[in-house]
Amino acid sequence: MFELNDLLLLLRSAQPIISIQTHEEQRAVDLLRRCSVSINKPVLMWTVTKGLVDAGTGKPALSLAGKHVTQNQSKEKDPKQILVDISSNRTPSLFVLLDFHHHLDDAYCVRMIKEIAQDYHDKGHHLVFISHELSLPDELSRFTASFSMSLPDRAALRKLIIAELKVWKLRNANEKLEADRRSIDLLLNNLTGLTVTEAQRLIRNAIYDDDAISHSDIDRVQKAKYELLGQEGVLGFEYETASFDEVGGFTALKDWLKLRKAAFLAGEKEKLLDRPKGILLVGIQGSGKSLAAKAVAGVWQAPLLRLDFGTLYNKFFGETEKNIRHALELAEVMSPCVLWVDEIEKGISTGDYDSGTSQRVLATLLTWMAENSKAVFIVATANNIEALPPELIRKGRLDEIFFVDLPNTDARAEIFEIHLGKREMPSAHLDLSELARQTEGFSGAEIEQVVVSGLYHALAQKSDLTQQMLLDAIKTTRPLSVVMAENIAQLQAWARDRTVPAN
Repeated sequence: MFELNDLLLLLRSAQPIISIQTHEEQRAVDLLRRCSVSINKPVLMWTVTKGLVDAGTGKPALSLAGKHVTQNQSKEKDPKQILVDISSNRTPSLFVLLDFHHHLDDAYCVRMIKEIAQDYHDKGHHLVFISHELSLPDELSRFTASFSMSLPDRAALRKLIIAELKVWKLRNANEKLEADRRSIDLLLNNLTGLTVTEAQRLIRNAIYDDDAISHSDIDRVQKAKYELLGQEGVLGFEYETASFDEVGGFTALKDWLKLRKAAFLAGEKEKLLDRPKGILLVGIQGSGKSLAAKAVAGVWQAPLLRLDFGTLYNKFFGETEKNIRHALELAEVMSPCVLWVDEIEKGISTGDYDSGTSQRVLATLLTWMAENSKAVFIVATANNIEALPPELIRKGRLDEIFFVDLPNTDARAEIFEIHLGKREMPSAHLDLSELARQTEGFSGAEIEQVVVSGLYHALAQKSDLTQQMLLDAIKTTRPLSVVMAENIAQLQAWARDRTVPAN
């Protein structure tokens, strides 16, 4: 209703040109047809393939000179000729020009559009440009008003789901549809930011794929939503998010996340507390920071987006600031989601040939973090805390800084069990406690390599994996805590009173 009123207001305010940038072409045309009843003007629609047609029936319209367009159909399809005909028409009308952006670099077309706009008070014509990508020349700006098609809110999306469920039941009267409330709420969360048409398509796919709305549909909807938005490059979609069963240790981090899950996923009406904004994971390389970032998305059942600073600078050199803004906008559309910024210090540290780009990237990121109201939870990981500016890590930007230290004895035993289980190796005959004691100072990644090395020996000897094979692999491994003992000790000392232990 508000959308219709806003468009009517533009039309009644004697605005000669209206630009609508949208992928929902038909919905925009339908809105204009509804408005035409109130302003008492016919709606005629032009495309380069069909020429001028009646927007309601799709049939060829009467030509503006009073003759039927089929008499000279090729001329009606010419963008220059249609503007000439509009200019000479004496009946106030609403002309909808579809995909006309291809012709807006033509000086003749631009001049004709300007003259039609200048003659509005004499002839009363509205020109409405509709396209998925639309940028009118500067000389037309003072005659132009932009109109944005609103996206459906949660209430509207819920109505779309209910409507599709009713259609399914009518077509399958003798069958039962499985649709629990929790799955519907999760589906709602993942439809936000889509147009009505896109949401309807994903809802139908979710229902008709297995005659149910279930948890298994959520991952498919998340992937399809990302693909619909058609984004590639600096922001990637992580199709596999680890569950917390695959992360050894992190007891304090797990407890922290469980307390905040409901607040993060709450809708606007249910939200009583401030949404959690994000965390910074600092720690030793190979200690599981990246896996923990994936696990946050897994436990919160939210899509995981990864901001790749390396691609940001290399692929889009010269347009870095523009593309990080674009990536952050996409994260908002994908909300609720987890935004993983891996090795964040590499993206905002300056260099001799930086030309201030990193500082502008940092400023863009800080502004967005301060102003963002969407359910986008940042998980930033860093190996070098000293390279991070204080304005990024202060309270208010992020909720907490967790230090990911080397795993303790219990966590190391758990990590052994996890990596053996991932490779379908039985562990009942192994003394995991002994293996954990022997790997003092090992990171999670180094423990994984011990398991891999032991399995290589087992394969070479054509035998089952034994305790001794793993112990031999441990003896031949020099962990990072030994190779870089001084650096790690310095990092641990820094984190002791400044961060919260993740384990």
